[in-house]
Amino acid sequence: MVEAAPDVADPPVGSLVWGIWGHRAEAVLPAEKLVGHVLPPGADPLTGVFARVGAIALNAVHAADVHLGDQIAIFGQGVIGLLATRLAVLSGARVVATDAIPDRLELARKFGAAETFDVASGSVAEFMRKRVVGADTVIELSGSHLGLHEAIRTVRKGGRVVAAGFYQGDGVGLRLGEEFHHNQVQLVSSQIGGVASWLAHRWDVERLQLTFMELVHRGEVDARELVSHVMPVDRAAEAFDLLDKHQSEVLQLVFEFKE
Repeated sequence: MVEAAPDVADPPVGSLVWGIWGHRAEAVLPAEKLVGHVLPPGADPLTGVFARVGAIALNAVHAADVHLGDQIAIFGQGVIGLLATRLAVLSGARVVATDAIPDRLELARKFGAAETFDVASGSVAEFMRKRVVGADTVIELSGSHLGLHEAIRTVRKGGRVVAAGFYQGDGVGLRLGEEFHHNQVQLVSSQIGGVASWLAHRWDVERLQLTFMELVHRGEVDARELVSHVMPVDRAAEAFDLLDKHQSEVLQLVFEFKE
């Protein structure tokens, strides 16, 4: 924080703060939006970029209503999926992490997944049912309708699927006349515009962000491990081309703003 109104004392000018203000070099914010958002001494500023995505992951884990010992599958091990894996493990779940990119599955194991499954090799539902009756909960973060269908197949009767991905277009491959209908599967939406309805009297998005960043600062979530690329913002066109043509090589790309 480089400048503040004369009546602003918290946080003090010179503090290193995290927040949500888009891809810009500078922003003007109400002082109250930054209370509690100061990075502790020695913290890597890169960790601050994960406040929002960390809150999305934590919101999905809350929606999953995780209990100690639950068997959970998490579909998609991008940044949010990996964070959800770590947060579910911290919540006491036994997590099976699924993806099609080997490097991400390896990182999921580092984040605490008990097992990983390459979705290109077969059915997650069959893999889970050979080990347990079925997952208690699946958190679906691939954003694929086929992934959502497989998630529904993966949970046990009466199990819960948290649909936290962003599903676009028609639901091709999503068939609701099969396990969803016969197994009385619960389908819950999770989106960062709000928290799970049964937690709204205690939690809000600000608390999600503060809680996640506290976990990062305590060393319980290694967000820095997720950064695969740091690029100057004046190379943005190159960065987006990289994301477009070599998606599997990029995990978290961070723009660097320099004066």
